[in-house]
Amino acid sequence: MTEPLSLLTAVLLGLFGASHCLVMCGGIAASMGTQMQQQRLVGALLFNGGRITSYAMAGALVGFAGLWLQSQHQWLMIGLRTLAGALLILMGLYIARWAMWLTRLEQLGQRLWRHVQPMAQQLVGSHELMDRWLLGMLWGWLPCGLIYSTLSWVAANGDPINGALAMLAFGLGTLPAMFTSTLAASALINLISRQWVRSASGLVLIGYGVWTIVGAFPGSPTH
Repeated sequence: MTEPLSLLTAVLLGLFGASHCLVMCGGIAASMGTQMQQQRLVGALLFNGGRITSYAMAGALVGFAGLWLQSQHQWLMIGLRTLAGALLILMGLYIARWAMWLTRLEQLGQRLWRHVQPMAQQLVGSHELMDRWLLGMLWGWLPCGLIYSTLSWVAANGDPINGALAMLAFGLGTLPAMFTSTLAASALINLISRQWVRSASGLVLIGYGVWTIVGAFPGSPTH
């Protein structure tokens, strides 16, 4: 059974990482909104629906990986939870623009993206609605430190179904920023881009990362 707190946390991770979403995907979303014109609302829904579908698939995959690690040895899961907490801290520092170390992690995903990018580029100029969905699914595999951080946290739970649901919730959390970017809602984009919003979001992620690391060890107050 999925814990409501876990789903809420996943939604908040997506919301607090909104500024990073705009950097990584805001450009493609905004250009699609211009291309689609009268159909841009439907196009935005399909693109983001495809993107969130990919997140859910990735959540199920890492959930299986976490489940396997859990069956091997308890200390493997403790190590995974510690890694998840560390990545959340790095993500908080990145979003607040206090340290950019997480960009190195994004570079590791470039190998996969090299194979996906040509297919995505072929769909960018298409006005077909189904192509919007397919483009979203491909774009969901774009190397992103925020996604990697969340996936590591999902994997640490060791549950494929909950992993898929948590990444679905995470995708819904990113939806306001991405959806308004597609529709060119500049007021919200400007708000998200302000430094005090970035700093507050970063602090929340750092705090949750510390909480995750402390809770990884048996006997801790949060375990």
